[in-house]
Amino acid sequence: MRDGSEIVCLCGSARFADEFRAVAQAFALTGVIVVAPAELEHPPTTEEKAVLDALHLRKIDLADRVLVVNPGGYLGESTRREIAYARSRGKPVQFTGPSPEG
Repeated sequence: MRDGSEIVCLCGSARFADEFRAVAQAFALTGVIVVAPAELEHPPTTEEKAVLDALHLRKIDLADRVLVVNPGGYLGESTRREIAYARSRGKPVQFTGPSPEG
C-alpha cells in the first residue's frame, strides 16, 4: 500500500458495468482507490480493444490486489488472461462470484 491507501484493480466482463460501479462506489466510500476497465459508449474496434487491454494490464501493475467482478461465476477470455497476468505479478486475486478454483 502507498500512503495508507490500498489500490484495487477491478477486472471482469464489460457486461457487468452496473456491478463494477456498485463495487467501485463501495470501495471508494471506505477510502480504497479503485482502478477499473474503461467504459465506452460503443463496442471497441480491434485497435481500441488492443489499446484498452494493454492499458488494463498497466492498471493491474499499479494495484495492490485484483478483484474480479464475476456474477454467477462468469469469466471471459480477456478476464482469464488478466487473472493469469495478475498472478504472474504476485497480485492477490479475489472474486465477487464463485471462484474458478471451486
